[in-house]
This record gives sequence, C-alpha cells and structure tokens, in this order.
Amino acid sequence: MTDMKNTEALKDPSGLTEREFLEQYRADDYERPSVAADMVIFTVTEAAEDNYRKLPEKELRILLIHRGGHPFLGKWALPGGFVRPNETTEQAAARELREETGVDRVYLEQLYTFSDIGRDPRTWVMSCCHMALINSSEVQVKAGDDAAHAAWFKVRYRLLREQKELIEDGYIKTLQYELTLSSEHGELSAIVERTVTATLTSTGTSYGIVSNNGLAFDHAKMIACAIERLRGKVNYTDIALHLMPKLFTLTELQQVYEVILDKELLKAAFRRKTADLVTETDHYTENAGHRPSRLYRRSLEE
Repeated sequence: MTDMKNTEALKDPSGLTEREFLEQYRADDYERPSVAADMVIFTVTEAAEDNYRKLPEKELRILLIHRGGHPFLGKWALPGGFVRPNETTEQAAARELREETGVDRVYLEQLYTFSDIGRDPRTWVMSCCHMALINSSEVQVKAGDDAAHAAWFKVRYRLLREQKELIEDGYIKTLQYELTLSSEHGELSAIVERTVTATLTSTGTSYGIVSNNGLAFDHAKMIACAIERLRGKVNYTDIALHLMPKLFTLTELQQVYEVILDKELLKAAFRRKTADLVTETDHYTENAGHRPSRLYRRSLEE
C-alpha cells in the first residue's frame, strides 16, 4: 500500500501527479488510426474426380468476400472488419471468423500488422491480420453487410525469380511470387515481392505488390505472408492437422502437406516425419472404391 501511495504522489516535470495528468489528457489532440482485423482463412477441399477408384486431389483454398460497397467496389477482399472499443484484435478476428464461417474454436494466430501509409483510401487504417485453419466440412459461409457474396478460391503461390545481393555485413534476397486465386467467379492474380534483409545483427522480411488484378487493398501481401507462414510452420509443427477431419488416412494427410508445400513428398520419409503427430484407430475407410485404409487422428486428441 505504501508503494502505491508513493507512486500516486510522484510528479512529472510539469508538477502533475498521474491522476492530474490523466484528468487533463485529451486524446483528440493526437491523430489516431482506425484498427481493422483481417482474416486469411485456409481450408482444404477435394477436387472433382470422375474415377471413383482414384483418390480425389486436394486443393488449398482461402475465403474471399466480393465487396458490395466503396472502396474497391466489385473487388475481392479478405473477410474482416474494424476492431470494436470493447475487444482486442484477437477477439475481433475470432468474431469475424465466426460471423463469416459459422465456426469458432479453430486454429487462429496473428500474422502481422500492416500499416503502410495509404493502404486504405478512406483514412489511416492499420490492419492486424490473422490466419485461421478450418476443416471444410464444418464451414457455413455467409457474406457480411458490406459484401455481395463470399466464395472459396483455390490458391496457387509459386516462385518466379530469385535474386541475391551481398551487402557489407550480410545480404539482401529478393523473391518474386505469382499468386493466383481461382473459383467459379473467375481468376484473380498478383505478383508479390518478398525481400529478406539479413545482417550480422538482424533479419527482416518485407512484402510489396508488383502487380495486382482483382484484389482489394493490400490483401495480396497478406495472403502471401500467410502462405509463407503456413509453409514454414508445416515443416516443424502439427499445424496441417488443423485442416483435417477428426479421422483421416495417412495418404490424405500427405496430400494436404503436398498441396500446402506445392511439391510431392516421398511416402516413407513423410510417414517417419509425422509418426509422432498421429495415432492409429480401429476404424477403416468404407465405400472408397479400393482396399480399406486405416484411419488416424491427431495424437493430441488422446
């Protein structure tokens, strides 16, 4: 109690206690940004397959909203909205996720805060972007008030070129990626540049948009950032399992890893790598058009 009294009695160079300072403080004296929470929501779906004996291919998809109002009227954007005064950015992201998809209690993590000048033509808006992973069978997509409709877009993100420049105490590596998003509503595209600056004391990564066709705001950068995060974490965590149903085959799990990483994996090496992440069950596939396969589940669900 004595320490609290001493703290309350402390005065700043103007002779004000903390209580007196707060009483006269005027927040309107300073320009304040609006804060938004935007969501990169990933799921994995199965492509249509005519041959019932062949396993359907997996497709990585993200949810986009067709904007029904200005700015970027008619463009496609990530779902999101402004953070309310009574919630944190994470709570706002969870609310947006629940409102757009009807699900909660799913994998959700903060990606990055995007604060480039002029990123939103309305006013100064900073976006705290989040990434979510959901099982496609649980989703009920619906568009918000400022949207015409919502749709899942298939994602392709491939390296076009890479350049490395040596500097005095490290290097600068510039990578250009082609981002392609496709659905029955058409195809969107962007060229995104990722710059990695590494020195003896620090490493930093930044994103820039070289070209953009159909995406609103700076959302091409957000999508690129989310894909890079997902690809990075899939190599050393069980993050991909958040995209799986409760029961799955090892072949289905490998397909999900391959569609995230955009490359084929050796079966034996993959199964060794994921052995500790899954637990076999007594269940098998049924009516799959081929010999039944054992079903597995996440080890953490034991």
